[in-house]
Amino acid sequence: MMMMEPPPRSFFLLLLLLPLPTLSEIRSSFMRNDDHPIVPFDQFGFTHKGRLELNVSKISLSNSNLDLSKVGFFLSTLDSWLHVLQQLEDGEIRCALQSDLVKSVFTFNSLNGRDSFSTVYSQTDADQYNLVFANCHPQQLKITMDVRSAMYNLDGRSNQRDYLSAGRTVLPRVYFLLSLIYFALAAVWISVLYKKRLTVFRIHYFMLAVIIMKALNLLCEAEDKSYIKRTGTAHGWDILFYIFSFLKGISLFTLIVLIGTGWSFLKPFLQDKEKKVLMIVIPLQVVANIAQVVIDESGPYGHDWVTWKQVFLLVDVVCCCAVLFPIVWSIKNLREAARTDGKAAVNLMKLTLFRHYYVVVICYIYFTRVVVYALETITSYPYSWTSVVAAELATLAFYVFTGYKFKPEAHNPYFVIDEEEEAAAEALKLEDEFEL
Repeated sequence: MMMMEPPPRSFFLLLLLLPLPTLSEIRSSFMRNDDHPIVPFDQFGFTHKGRLELNVSKISLSNSNLDLSKVGFFLSTLDSWLHVLQQLEDGEIRCALQSDLVKSVFTFNSLNGRDSFSTVYSQTDADQYNLVFANCHPQQLKITMDVRSAMYNLDGRSNQRDYLSAGRTVLPRVYFLLSLIYFALAAVWISVLYKKRLTVFRIHYFMLAVIIMKALNLLCEAEDKSYIKRTGTAHGWDILFYIFSFLKGISLFTLIVLIGTGWSFLKPFLQDKEKKVLMIVIPLQVVANIAQVVIDESGPYGHDWVTWKQVFLLVDVVCCCAVLFPIVWSIKNLREAARTDGKAAVNLMKLTLFRHYYVVVICYIYFTRVVVYALETITSYPYSWTSVVAAELATLAFYVFTGYKFKPEAHNPYFVIDEEEEAAAEALKLEDEFEL
């Protein structure tokens, strides 16, 4: 149940700049003494056999003597809405419902004294539409009502309902296939750890945990989308998805930080400044996951949706920048060590690996945060699944690269530690403890 706090009409202009999660499902919301002229409810990509089921109850109007043909629900694409705004500004129409560019679903002059109604609207024009409520008497009329909307497409052969937006209906299979790939990677990694058990460090077991978390996260997301696709609700799988998404996010960022610091294989402990990075990243990941839950559950037109979206993007960028600092510090230390000690060859090899890893992390962050975002924005709705596949394939490539470069290996220069390095690490630890 969601309380609507509707934005102004110009809110649609902002939505053009933000890729929206047009997954849809059965949604329930309510309005209380609302006098806003425009209230957007949900967004959905229809095929030629689309349906909208709209059930509105407990309708209460503060003034029923007005022209109620100017109060009601309609469907509109974002492009059409821009033209409707122009018509309103030019004075061609006085109400959005009067435009021939929108598809009227129900107007309140058809209530005939009732306080509820149910209607099924057939959408035969394939496109991405927004369900919107218009009140063209904003200063004279306040409305209270409970709204339940369900948008879906009918399968071409069996006429079964598909509550996932067109372009996203393949996601359950995509996520399930990817989860199988990650479970297979986990099995391969377990085999590697067993064969190379004499050269395994604690970080390698942590890598295994990260892979398993990612596989479980994808499996839960596959089930979540599968139930929404068939029934319109997640049946509790969304809770498991959020749990494993939270664990996956924290473990992945922590892994990048630990690899960047060289924990467990270059040194047995973290320095104070490296601990501070983790103390920043982990709480920010908690905030990011809270924001993600609010974004997914409230929908693109829910209360403070845009605010939470901005919080999520900001926190994600901060986390991505924070995890780079340990890698930069390690590169700096190795560069200095290569110039001063007698083991220049080994340090230069380590330095090369760190540089490669730094470049790959930068590329991974840029692709999944910038390129995928651009892909979501420019891709037409029937192909919106491509941005998900692109992000997941980039993540898979990053996992494979990290595992290959830092696998347990006796002759891996990244894991070469001599007695002097161990002594230096112990001295740094004692120095930190003395300062504390």
